[in-house]
Amino acid sequence: MTTVSEALSGKGHRDENFPVASWLLSEERRGPILAFYRFVRAADDVADHSTLSPETKLKLLDDLDDALCGRGPPADEAEPLRLELARTRLSPKHALDLLKAFRLDARKSRYTNWSELMDYCALSAAPVGRFVLDVHEEDPSMWPASDALCSALQIINHLQDCAQDYERLNRVYLPLDTLAAHGASVEMLDAPKAPPALRGALAELARRTSELVTRGALLIPQIRDVRLGAEIAAIHALARRLSRDLESRDPLSERVHLGKAGLALVGGLGAARFLVSAMMRSVGARARATA
Repeated sequence: MTTVSEALSGKGHRDENFPVASWLLSEERRGPILAFYRFVRAADDVADHSTLSPETKLKLLDDLDDALCGRGPPADEAEPLRLELARTRLSPKHALDLLKAFRLDARKSRYTNWSELMDYCALSAAPVGRFVLDVHEEDPSMWPASDALCSALQIINHLQDCAQDYERLNRVYLPLDTLAAHGASVEMLDAPKAPPALRGALAELARRTSELVTRGALLIPQIRDVRLGAEIAAIHALARRLSRDLESRDPLSERVHLGKAGLALVGGLGAARFLVSAMMRSVGARARATA
C-alpha cells in the first residue's frame, strides 16, 4: 500500500458518534468544515490502519502534509481543504496539528497519566473545535472552553472503543497510572466483560471526562452564530449523556452508544434549549434597547 486512498476505511461524516457539519449549519460554513473533515478522516484512517507499518503510516501522513501545504503532488484527500483554506484565507495550522497527533498514533501506544493524555488531546481534538470556530469567525477567547469539550468528545470515543483499540492496534489511551491505582491492567481489555478493577478505572476516567464536559458548557452562551450555537449545544448534550453513561456501564460487554433515535432526542433537546435561550436573550436585548 503506497497511497492514502488505498488506506481509506470508507467511513464518512454521517458515521461519527457526534454531529459533523450537520444541517443546522449554513451551507456556506459546511463546505470548509466538510473539506477539513475529509482530510482529517483520511489521516485518521492511515494512523488507524491495522496492517500498515509505522514507517509507512508516517510516510503517508507526510504526503498529506506536503499536499496540503503545496510542497508535493496534489492528493484527493487534501486538495479540497487546500482550496478552501485559500478561498477563506484560513491557516492550515489546525489541520497540521492534527497530523502531529496521527504521527503520535503511528508510533505511540500507551499513555502514562491523564496529563499525557490531555497533551495528546491538545493535538488530536482541540484543533477541530478551533477550526470550526475560525470558520464562523468566532473569537479565539473561546478556545479554552472549546478545547475542554473537544477533549471530552475524544476521551468518550477512547472509552467507548477501548477494547477494540487494544484488540486491533494494541493501542491503549487509558492512562496507565489510573489503571494501576484501581488494580487493573491493560490485559483486562481482552476480557468479554470488564473485571471490577477495570470498571473502577473506566468510571474514574468517565467522571473526569464529565468535568471536561462541564467546562465545555461555558462555550455555548458565548457563540454569536445561532446555528453554530445550536449544533454545539446538541453536541454538548450528547457528550454529557454519554460521559454519564460510561460512569456506570461497561464498554467491553455492551455498546455504550446512542442509536439514531437517541442521538436525535438528546441532541435535539440540547439544540432546542439553546434556541429558546437565544430567543429570550434577543427579546430581552430589544426590550432594553426600547426602554
